[in-house]
Amino acid sequence: MPELRHAHDAARAIVVAALGRDPGPMDAVESSSHHVFVGPDIVVKIIDAVGHTRLNREIALAPHLPTGLAAPLLDSGLHRLGTGDVRYACYARVPGATPGVGMPGVDGETARLLAENAVQRLDGLHGWVPTGEAEQTLREPPDHGGFVSRAAFRAGVEDLAALDRHRTVPRRLLDGLTAIAERAPLRARTVVPVHADCHWDNWLARDRGVTALLDFEWARFGEPADDWFFLARFSGPHMETVLDVIARATGTSPETLRAECEIREAAHLTSDLRLAFEHPEAHGWMAADRLRDLEELVVGRYWWRGAR
Repeated sequence: MPELRHAHDAARAIVVAALGRDPGPMDAVESSSHHVFVGPDIVVKIIDAVGHTRLNREIALAPHLPTGLAAPLLDSGLHRLGTGDVRYACYARVPGATPGVGMPGVDGETARLLAENAVQRLDGLHGWVPTGEAEQTLREPPDHGGFVSRAAFRAGVEDLAALDRHRTVPRRLLDGLTAIAERAPLRARTVVPVHADCHWDNWLARDRGVTALLDFEWARFGEPADDWFFLARFSGPHMETVLDVIARATGTSPETLRAECEIREAAHLTSDLRLAFEHPEAHGWMAADRLRDLEELVVGRYWWRGAR
């Protein structure tokens, strides 16, 4: 990643060259993977062009997404910065602010309204029939770390146990993962376009309604539960409300929905812990957080504690 100061200068130069005008004051926004700068009416994302393909994916999909779902793409391409290139995408700024992971400060009624809006938007995404470049892009899924098949899930748990040379993961948690894997379907379906990262940091909302879904870098073909998991899991104290909204809107039984979400969380946690143990220098920071989540999932029976 380029240094923040250089990235800020590059963002301004990109807007001037691409749109032919000064963007006005631009503030840096926290991001784990990109430099993101927000102006009065524009958003610019920048990342090293070499070795990073996720922004390419978002750029390829942006012109084809259902109308009104995401921020409009204004321009994209490569920009020379120092001795290398950065890839950029300029978007029109959509009104609203992110509710945030865990929906901090959001009251129950607002959480329900936001969830109803989000489910409606996602239903539109799931009903979209992409063609051409968009279909091709979605059929080349990234290594998303989610549920693929029962066999792959089992193998992932076995790999995790082998990589855990210091026995950091208690046996009861590995056994819990194995039990969840045994209840999983033989394989995941790839039948509809899914966002696959639609936690509440990736939504914008205003006046108790959502205005846009952001960051389509993990979008692929999957099944609706791949999105319902992210929407519910990262809604903090409103998880039961969000599950109820999803179940009612989709006609899914609450038990089926909880089981589908549990499988997906277990697969993601297994993948993240494997990554943390295999590459501790780059990803070791994840281990403690993921272990806490795994304890909550298996011992605390996270997806079932509110079931009636």
